[in-house]
Amino acid sequence: MLDGLSMDQLRTFIAAADEGSFSAAGRKLRRAQSVVSQTLANLEAQIDVQLFDRSARYPQLTEQGTALLAEARVVVSSMNGFKAKARTMAEGLEPELSVAVDVMYPMESLTVAVGLFRAAFPHTPLRLYVEALGAVIQPVLQGTCRLGIIGSMPVVPDAVEAEKLLDVPMVTVTGSAHPLARRKGLIRMRELEEHVQLVLTDRTSLSDGKSYGVFSPSTWRLADLGAKHAFLRAGFGWGHMPQAMVRHDLDTGALVQIQIENFQPRTPPIAMFAAYRKDAPPGPAGRWFLEQLKQADAPARA
Repeated sequence: MLDGLSMDQLRTFIAAADEGSFSAAGRKLRRAQSVVSQTLANLEAQIDVQLFDRSARYPQLTEQGTALLAEARVVVSSMNGFKAKARTMAEGLEPELSVAVDVMYPMESLTVAVGLFRAAFPHTPLRLYVEALGAVIQPVLQGTCRLGIIGSMPVVPDAVEAEKLLDVPMVTVTGSAHPLARRKGLIRMRELEEHVQLVLTDRTSLSDGKSYGVFSPSTWRLADLGAKHAFLRAGFGWGHMPQAMVRHDLDTGALVQIQIENFQPRTPPIAMFAAYRKDAPPGPAGRWFLEQLKQADAPARA
């Protein structure tokens, strides 16, 4: 009987557990509640294990159901990965490659990889979108971009696979005319909160309720890193920036690095990941592009 288990039964089991009711699972799966109930009853009969306690208004996972749910997720995830890889092999070379790139990613490394890609795949159009926070991962989730290079939003959705690419060194800076620029040594949070912090804003709702490295109650939210850079140089506030982008400003004194209490001994780097949907991994061109991104950064790490 166990050999007759189907992926459909396991997916129905997972949906019922996640949604909290058979009717909600039916809506998610676009099936009648009766079909969901019968599918789960058949599954329980086949494995001779009660997965749900149906004595209350809503079904509750039994202890055995909770234990088997984790195993069901592994099986379904493995099958989804198998099908995705098989689909990629069958498709062959992508007709085009669309990539959303985090604005914090080192542009020097990106331009090297783009130049090499255009030479290696002259007949595969490369479409690039530079965004921040959730606006990088949203087109990947929606399927409009095959790849996302994420970093400024560190939370990776469950539907996405992520591969580490590199760490982007960050510094906390302010303009030379800003009051904080004259402070020597460690700046306490109480003093930092008295000044405007310049932060990137999310064009999506994916990071609602979350803040990354925001310490001041007074913030100016900017959707463009270039605008943030210009505002910092003008002395309108303080903020975190990629070290490579402001190196010249630090050398010339246009910007001043500050040391803040919460970031010691230094401003933490931003980890960059290549992200793609688990059901749509990169094809040959996408995989080649990711390898170039890793290699383009190798001289900087050496």
